[in-house]
Amino acid sequence: MGNSPSSSINPRFASAKRAFTEKELEDLYSLFLSLAEKSERNAQHISPSVFKNHVGIEGPLGDRLFDLASQNRKDQKLTFEDLVIAKATYEKGTKDEIEEFIYQLLDVSADGTVGRSDLEAVLTAMLDSVFSQQHGPGSHSEVIGILLNAANFTTDSQKPAESCMSYEEFRKWCALLPSVRKFLGSLLMPSDPGSDVPRLVHQDNINSNVILLRKEYAWLIGGALPQEDLHEWKLLYHSTVHGLSFNTFLGNVSNDKGPSVLIIKDKEGYIYGGYASQPWERHAEFYGDMKSFIFQLYPKASIFRPTGANHNIQWCAVNFSSESIPNGIGFGGRVNHFGLFILANFDQGHTFPCTTFGSPSLSASNVIYPEAIECWGVIVKKAQEETQDRIKGTILERFKEDRHMLNMVGLANSSE
Repeated sequence: MGNSPSSSINPRFASAKRAFTEKELEDLYSLFLSLAEKSERNAQHISPSVFKNHVGIEGPLGDRLFDLASQNRKDQKLTFEDLVIAKATYEKGTKDEIEEFIYQLLDVSADGTVGRSDLEAVLTAMLDSVFSQQHGPGSHSEVIGILLNAANFTTDSQKPAESCMSYEEFRKWCALLPSVRKFLGSLLMPSDPGSDVPRLVHQDNINSNVILLRKEYAWLIGGALPQEDLHEWKLLYHSTVHGLSFNTFLGNVSNDKGPSVLIIKDKEGYIYGGYASQPWERHAEFYGDMKSFIFQLYPKASIFRPTGANHNIQWCAVNFSSESIPNGIGFGGRVNHFGLFILANFDQGHTFPCTTFGSPSLSASNVIYPEAIECWGVIVKKAQEETQDRIKGTILERFKEDRHMLNMVGLANSSE
């Protein structure tokens, strides 16, 4: 493998090497040499500052990641062996190995427990990384609060003055917040974290202050979606602008045949909703697929994906006269006992715990009174590119037809 180290008495390194192909090891060694050169001329190690700049994480989280990657030697040196071992565990390990690494990463105070203050420091670094380049620095205290509200803390004897998160509770927390898990699981694979935040598009005449979907909320929802769904989201309906009208809602979203994000703020101040993978169309029964999910955004953030207990995913009933087919839109549960449901008059609904998504009631009470409802169309990147290609193709065909006509009358080359 060129001039890279090919043998070592370190059994962890020998084992870690087997997780990579020869080409991957060569690429890793090239990366190591490049970063080591930036650290110090002819150096055989990577310095903390160069490492943190490479991964794009500063502060306590960057320091903790460097310490774990350098096997906690505290000598301020990351060797090639360290890099291979860390990436083998963090990127190539089993799910349990990776999550154990991430759990240790959260302990930025390095005292053996993950306290609330540790999580606050990690979340601050995370949100700075995701949003600072796109939107500039800002306070994330409210978003940090809703993320912490999704966690369960207990008192630890080692930190009697502070509540702590156990490893099992950490795993549950990550399951509820896939965007957090995605970020923490990709720190050694530098990329643009801002690409996980969809571009939010709405008409200029809509006051941005009335919009429920903040960029941070979009990032939280997007953690449960494939990358092609994170390109652009377009506001299709907002009750403040279009009125609390079911017919207007359906009219506005009917031309959009892709997935959508429904968001509700009720009069209790709670914000929640659902991702619908299928268009909102008239059905007399449940429909949809297992890509859909429901979520809470405020006062705590959580994503609830289908459990497989049933297929009662999406509901959209219009102009039915039977009480067994309630008119309105919703997700999960069963008829008249939905996980989330808004009546066709759009002035009332309900939310109950449901096995479809393994979700609790999404608001403070089961009966909900919407204050604002909005729906965003998810512009899938592949579909958008195909549309653009069709437009280009149509223009090209028209050009060819026009040129053919000019050739027939001998004018095509008159300007040449």
